Amino acid sequence: QVQLVESGGGLVQAGGSLGVSCVASGIIFRINTMGWYRQAPGKQRELVARITTGGTTYYADSVKGRFTISRNNAKNTVYLQMNSLKPEDTAVYYCNADEIATMSSRYFDIWGQGTLVTVSS
Repeated sequence: QVQLVESGGGLVQAGGSLGVSCVASGIIFRINTMGWYRQAPGKQRELVARITTGGTTYYADSVKGRFTISRNNAKNTVYLQMNSLKPEDTAVYYCNADEIATMSSRYFDIWGQGTLVTVSS
């Protein structure tokens, strides 16, 4: 069994910075693409950023130049550094892995429980 656990959310003023992290627990052999999604109240969940095992990144237009996604494969961890935050960045941020392989199983489309980021104006 594998799990994704996020941490680091909180309250920050507009223009400030915040980092969130997500660690995969379990006896893990490989994690493919990892990403961060967010869901604001009353809105659909949307992709924020993704990063492949090799480090290729993708960002939503709304966060380009402000957010940076990174990962540490040895620690099974993905990070999201958020700078120049805006009130419209307020959302629950979810970590996702498209595939996690253990020595005996493969798990697909795994989600964390989410961490709330609130940006005050």
